[in-house]
Amino acid sequence: MNILVTGGCGYVGSVLVPRLLGEGHRVTAADIMWFGNYLGEHKNLKVLRLDIRDTDSIPMEGVEAIIHLANIANDPCSDLNAKLAWEVNTLATMNIVEKAIKCGVRQFIYASSGSVYGVKDEPEVTEDLPLVPISDYNKTKMISERVLLSYQDSILLQIARPATVCGVSPRMRLDLSVNMLTMQALTKGEITVFGGDQTRPNIHLADMVEVYMHFLAKGDKVRGIYNAGFENMSILSIAKTVTEYTEAKITVTESNDPRSYRLNSDKLLATGFRPRHTVRDAIREVMEAYRAGTLQDREEWYSIRTMKKLENLG
Repeated sequence: MNILVTGGCGYVGSVLVPRLLGEGHRVTAADIMWFGNYLGEHKNLKVLRLDIRDTDSIPMEGVEAIIHLANIANDPCSDLNAKLAWEVNTLATMNIVEKAIKCGVRQFIYASSGSVYGVKDEPEVTEDLPLVPISDYNKTKMISERVLLSYQDSILLQIARPATVCGVSPRMRLDLSVNMLTMQALTKGEITVFGGDQTRPNIHLADMVEVYMHFLAKGDKVRGIYNAGFENMSILSIAKTVTEYTEAKITVTESNDPRSYRLNSDKLLATGFRPRHTVRDAIREVMEAYRAGTLQDREEWYSIRTMKKLENLG
């Protein structure tokens, strides 16, 4: 299959693209590369440095499926420049799907976010619950979903609402809860937990990649919106799990972040998907990579720090 992956050089994309190539697919990875490019060369891979807001520059002729990962990720980065977040996350998504339909692309897979639910008291947050996004990032994802759903009669549409992803990637992110808390334990011997009672769903990076592979393989047998998260844990419980593997201490401070929700992914499980990795696996991976010297606590692994530098450069 000929597949276009937007954000193909990102945290998830850097693992997904090699997985697609390994299955024999031809892949075009389109990415602005603010965080670099860690994809290796491959005869079936084309890597394009471009801004997805320039829809005309995105090649779609002959493309059979699009996995749309590119976005301004997380609340801090979206708060830094809300206009940019709306342009990239929402307007560009609309323009891309419209062009995809015109070019005859059959399948469109979109990476939304489990954070669109906002604060939920329900013990099981399912796809049919109302969305109450509380940040610009959450809102851009919710509106993008609504826009995409308006085209679902014209293209095979599959939307994932991922939990917080964890695990090691060539394009690492250390601003994600499991990765961040593990790195704090390794580099500082102390884990700082803000609040701690907030419950967040988690998914291992390898399983997130397999969700997209699952959507591709299932084709029109799987349509619509699916939660993707399998371990609902409080921030404090994640920190305590990290301390089982290190001698780091935990310091709890006050937090103004109210986001707390528990994803239920039974709908995805009903399609035959099965997760194979855990938060503990991710913690061990981060530790092993750090101790082996293949993972460092680098500035560019924190999205907001890189975005602030770009903002200062204009």
